[in-house]
Amino acid sequence: MNFESFNLHPQIFAGVRAQSYTTPTPIQVQTIPPGLEGRDILGLAQTGTGKTAAFVLPILQRLMNGPRGRIRALIVAPTRELAEQIHETIVMLGKKTGLRSVTVYGGVGIVPQIRALRGQTEIVIACPGRLLDHIGQGTIDLKAIEVLVLDEADRMFDMGFLPDVRRILRHLPAQRQTMLFSATMPEDIRQLAGEVLNDPVTAEINFEGPPKTVSHALYPVQSARKTDMLMQLLKQTDTESVLIFTRTKHRAKKLADHLHAAGYKSVALQGNMAQNARQAAMNGFRNGIYKIMVATDIAARGIDVSQISHVINYDIPDTADAYTHRIGRTGRAAKTGDAYTLVSQEDAEMVREIERALGTKIERRTVAGFEAISVEMPTSNFNRRPTSRNSSQPSRQQSQRPSSQRGGYQSNYKPAHSPQQPVAAKAESQPAQQAAPRPVAQEKTQPNGSYFTAARKLRQAQRARRRPGSDA
Repeated sequence: MNFESFNLHPQIFAGVRAQSYTTPTPIQVQTIPPGLEGRDILGLAQTGTGKTAAFVLPILQRLMNGPRGRIRALIVAPTRELAEQIHETIVMLGKKTGLRSVTVYGGVGIVPQIRALRGQTEIVIACPGRLLDHIGQGTIDLKAIEVLVLDEADRMFDMGFLPDVRRILRHLPAQRQTMLFSATMPEDIRQLAGEVLNDPVTAEINFEGPPKTVSHALYPVQSARKTDMLMQLLKQTDTESVLIFTRTKHRAKKLADHLHAAGYKSVALQGNMAQNARQAAMNGFRNGIYKIMVATDIAARGIDVSQISHVINYDIPDTADAYTHRIGRTGRAAKTGDAYTLVSQEDAEMVREIERALGTKIERRTVAGFEAISVEMPTSNFNRRPTSRNSSQPSRQQSQRPSSQRGGYQSNYKPAHSPQQPVAAKAESQPAQQAAPRPVAQEKTQPNGSYFTAARKLRQAQRARRRPGSDA
């Protein structure tokens, strides 16, 4: 299959050719045709799989017909960086269409956004908090929305935005096309999908784990010597572009400053930075001005840099899903990548969670001059469940998908037309004999009573309480 088979409007296809798109990615193959037909979509895909174009192209195609100068499509994203990335994709693919898009997020002045919203735009890409500000002030009109996209819904849940999303939904027309994309399916997102999607096409790509092109390694080290080991690793490793993850904003800044003082071209990316500083850091890392970026999970959500050679977890992530998100930023576009994780004895349980998700034991490596420590759980069998859990409960990976679809969702889309036929713009045009989709949810995630899950939920609640007017 190629992009010509989608029968896109000539002005849209001109943008596709200008970006040298030839063969669609798997998520695009499964979601663009039903998206063009106006179907609701549930897409499960990691960052870097081409999902942005998977919903941008159907939006552009739909908006080519109908009135201009009114907001007809709304895309909700968790972070400013992701909103800008989506906006850039719309600009590139829609360059010949005359369709206009506006980004709306906190951390910058609201007045320019108000002017832009009054300036005859058709597409709005927004973060939840600032969008609600505009709704409250009456500076945005959502009555004509035809298409809604909820992108990276699981990250919006992690950041405490789900209540805001539900408030936004109350201001949208009930008759609309809705597309929800998420990398994972925790119970809250499964419930949201059931609320907002009508007879959706379900497609899932690369849900099982990180890219096969990534090599994993653990470096056991005393917590107090993490920085020393990191410096030694950087000295002895041939790197191109390195993304380092820390657990807190303060640690990201402190570590970036330390690396800069040591002569590395490094920069931090964290939520306390002003928007212009964040954008400058992102552009500098993408363009190669900075070789090392130190970031928190939330701040790094919008990073889409293909040439990252190494991801280093200075702090181990809170969940196996977060580990997958982090290291998925290397090993892209058929390139190989390396994922290093510095671990201490207190990380033993999370190490086993990650190994269980990967389905294999991660290689332990040592560095000369650093005392070898153990990060093993009491049992030597990493596939055995922790004793603190009920053995009858399903694993995290199993509990986050319907039992009928274990081993990966498959697209339930059956095209109502041949690739050469024109596509319909409305969901109402679908034939009545369309096969019924597989159910979105069939079982609930069992509660996890581990200390680490409770701690993660506490941190999420604290972040939600501290969240200022900005959205990242």
